[in-house]
Amino acid sequence: MTEITFVSPDGTRYPVEAADGASAMQAAIRHDIPGIDADCGGACACATCHVYVDAAFVGSLPGPEVMEEDMLDFAYDVRPNSRLSCQIRIAPELAGLVLHVPTRQG
Repeated sequence: MTEITFVSPDGTRYPVEAADGASAMQAAIRHDIPGIDADCGGACACATCHVYVDAAFVGSLPGPEVMEEDMLDFAYDVRPNSRLSCQIRIAPELAGLVLHVPTRQG
C-alpha cells in the first residue's frame, strides 16, 4: 500500500492508502473522494476522473499515452499537469503523490 493524497478544490486534503498496481481512480472511488466520478469505470473512455498532478510529482509519472491525451480533450479546464487518474498506476515510488481534483468534471 502506498499513501497518496487527493486535494479538493476547497483545499480539503484526503490522504488514502492505495493498493500498489491499482489506479489512482480506483483508490479515489474506494475512498469516496468527492469530485472523482469515474463514469467509465477506468476504461479511459471518459474524462470524469480528471486530476491535476501536483507540480512536485509531475516528473515522477510517465507521460500520458495518446488515448489519454485524446480523452483529456473532453475534460474541463485542462492544464499541462492534467491527467486521468485511471491512467496513473500506484507504485511505492509514488509515495506522497498529491492529486488535485478540478472544480468540476468534463
